[in-house]
Amino acid sequence: MRKCTHLDQIRDVIPSADGCEECLICGHVGCCDSSPNRHATKHFHATAHPIIRSFEPDEDWRWCYVDEVLL
Repeated sequence: MRKCTHLDQIRDVIPSADGCEECLICGHVGCCDSSPNRHATKHFHATAHPIIRSFEPDEDWRWCYVDEVLL
């Protein structure tokens, strides 16, 4: 089973806006890959911030782009 090696980078952040994905490193909010513009993935490529979490109501998941694992 794959494990995330970036959990030590998670911070207590304030979301930057209303949206569907939140970067757990800086608080940036962007749309997930099921959305046309894939802002969360673009944020990862621009910043190398590896972990996001869902910002949608009733969703509680996190994803590490580097280790490609659901947390």
